Amino acid sequence: MKLKKLHQWVPTLLFLFSFMLIAPHTRAASPEKEVKVSKIWDGAPHSAFTDLMKFRGHYYCSFREGSGHVPGTDGVVRILRSKDARKWEPLALLASEGVDLRDPKLSVTPGGKIMVIMGGSIYRDGKYITRSPRVSFSDRSGHRFSSPEEVLLEEGLTPAGDWIWRVTWHRGTGYAIDYQTGAGKNQGAFPLLLVSTHDGKHFRKVSVLPVDGTPNEATIRFDASGQMVVMIRRESADKMGMLATSVAPYTGWTFTRLNYQLGGPNFIFTPKGSIIAGARIYESKPFTGILTGHIGDPLELTLRLPSGGDNSYPGLALEKKRLLVSYYSSHEGKTAIYLADIPISLLEVK
Repeated sequence: MKLKKLHQWVPTLLFLFSFMLIAPHTRAASPEKEVKVSKIWDGAPHSAFTDLMKFRGHYYCSFREGSGHVPGTDGVVRILRSKDARKWEPLALLASEGVDLRDPKLSVTPGGKIMVIMGGSIYRDGKYITRSPRVSFSDRSGHRFSSPEEVLLEEGLTPAGDWIWRVTWHRGTGYAIDYQTGAGKNQGAFPLLLVSTHDGKHFRKVSVLPVDGTPNEATIRFDASGQMVVMIRRESADKMGMLATSVAPYTGWTFTRLNYQLGGPNFIFTPKGSIIAGARIYESKPFTGILTGHIGDPLELTLRLPSGGDNSYPGLALEKKRLLVSYYSSHEGKTAIYLADIPISLLEVK
């Protein structure tokens, strides 16, 4: 009798065992279901090019507002602030008459102020003329921001169209990549320069990064050992993104080619030393993606955030149990700003 009852349970036991084997794989195949995404701003015809950080207990999200992606003389910088990353309120609007302000990136200076570095493009009758970087600073409370002003580059550093894309501070010095969009354009060889600053206003040349493929937008970070790591967008040749590494005084470089074409690349290091990156990923239809991995290895695509059309340029804020990602997208029609709340468990790298 006991053998008969056991025989009757065999099909059920086999089903439960097979479900236990399949369930983990099913979850891993669709981690996006665990990501919470909300729209936090759509107050302009076109909102784009975000950044995100936490300062004095508040989250700050910066982005450009304008009539469209390009061209324009109407680009202004909007800064939102939130206590809980759910309810956002407008804090500041930065503008320069006749200048298209673009790609505002956030950092905190050694003096304890928020620094906003941005591009400033000049158009005439709808035609691009030139550009130069602009900068604005908050007060120490993070409530008020100064009017954007041009940064000062050392003599001989501005042959054509400088763009300092993001500043990262390390041991009292701010480092950035200055890509020059005029010289060598026809040959696809934009000069890519490492520059440094001590006050956020004056920049000097440190070295040249020998990168082919029309390099431009780039983000600098430092690992726990103080090694500089740069993630670079490339527009020609094979167009794949690049990781560059260097140690002080940052004049010699090692390069790792990535497996993806990137737009608006940004990345951070986790406490364990792995990389979490966000960027526009160019496939048949570009989308905002999250990449993970280690220095020296090609990064792997881990998540696809809800996105489409004109999209991406993420800001990243890492917390103990979650990663917050700001980005813009057109997948719901109007180009708007979104915030993704991602469990860190989805981004762990072995």
